[in-house]
Amino acid sequence: MARILIIGSLEAELGAAARIAVARGARLAAAEGVAAGIERLRAQGADLVLCDVVHDVGWLVAQLAEERIACPVVACGRPDDAEAAVRAIRAGAKDFLPLPPEADLIAAMLQAVAADPDRPVVQDAAMTGLLARAEQVARADASVLITGESGTGKEVLARHIHAASRRARGTFVALNCAALPEALLESELFGHEKGAFSGAVAARKGKFEQAEGGTLLLDEIGEMDPRLQAKILRAIQEREIDRLGGAAPVKVDVRILAATHRDLATEVARGRFREDLYFRLAVVRLRIPALRERQGDILPLARHFARRYARANGLPERGLSPEAERVLVAHAWPGNVRELENTLHRAVLLAEGHAIGAEAIDLLETAPPPTPEPVAINAVPVAVAPPPPVAALVGRRVEEVERDLIIETLSHCLGNRTRAAEMLGISIRTLRNKLHEYRAAGVSVPPVPGQPPYGAVAG
Repeated sequence: MARILIIGSLEAELGAAARIAVARGARLAAAEGVAAGIERLRAQGADLVLCDVVHDVGWLVAQLAEERIACPVVACGRPDDAEAAVRAIRAGAKDFLPLPPEADLIAAMLQAVAADPDRPVVQDAAMTGLLARAEQVARADASVLITGESGTGKEVLARHIHAASRRARGTFVALNCAALPEALLESELFGHEKGAFSGAVAARKGKFEQAEGGTLLLDEIGEMDPRLQAKILRAIQEREIDRLGGAAPVKVDVRILAATHRDLATEVARGRFREDLYFRLAVVRLRIPALRERQGDILPLARHFARRYARANGLPERGLSPEAERVLVAHAWPGNVRELENTLHRAVLLAEGHAIGAEAIDLLETAPPPTPEPVAINAVPVAVAPPPPVAALVGRRVEEVERDLIIETLSHCLGNRTRAAEMLGISIRTLRNKLHEYRAAGVSVPPVPGQPPYGAVAG
């Protein structure tokens, strides 16, 4: 259930956006102005802010950055007020929502900040058994560790567990532990008091407190720094947390779900993950198979995504042609469900006619190296062995080779940072630091799936 904060008067057209969001399952909060909105975000957090352009969107975005509050802002206004829309986007708003709002646009925005609230789409026997086990353990309050390759749908399963639990009326809060640097991650988790660090202009609740009475998902917990692992362990054991700069602990009532693409047992053996925290998190373990291991789910998921993105883009719903289905089933899907979703989104936009044909299925994959042509020596055909790959690198600087390898791997993974770091054998933090250096040097970096390219204006 996405948490939406609306800044502006609900008596005008912005109220229609609020009603649509609530009808789509969002949890709504409202504030009359940007200062009151900041106070709301400090106390309760949100997944998305809709702000009327009559308010100072630029100040709001700057204040969020100063206070390290990671929450996207969408400016809202009449479509004929082009200047206000441009000012808001240039000030840092992620998007512009024309008023009066269209239901499909609201649905697309909610989908961008929260997984599909419906029951997971499963048909393969491997997944139906897993889903039944997930629903069985959902009724308890035990911690659950969800594992699986990147893109398999770990957060979708976590949301389903929350929806089937006794805490379903509470808030579901997800935090990607690999997406934030350590200093910011600690503040996001535990909150802080005024003056705890530079920029802490007011007290703010962290994700643990925001999820009070509900569920907190710690996604990619395998990337977490050992010092923070110790704090997470204490929070689980004692059911209390310490805000940064706080004088006394704060009691919390939260169910913990954790997700990772890593083998935490192996990470424990290598000394990279705390054994005591691993046992606390893995009371119940659920492993999501890779999409290639559950081929019975490929077509049901493909049809689901085709319907979803047709509605989101205002296009007619089309079925899949037999040729398109054969292409989808034959593909290995290294990016799992996320890659399938992106593929069907493109297919919906590219398709023509009454069905989605094979020509609209644009699979992003690298071509295999060409087979060398045989040549004749003394009339005897002999295949020429290709030169060792390293030979082509002679004369190049190590940092250039490393940069090209990282960028190509990231492109192969469709911009998925976690998957690329896994393939490269480096931590997500190392990858993030490298990409920051490349951007600073003017190198084009593949964007995160679902986000505009770095420096681009969302529209």
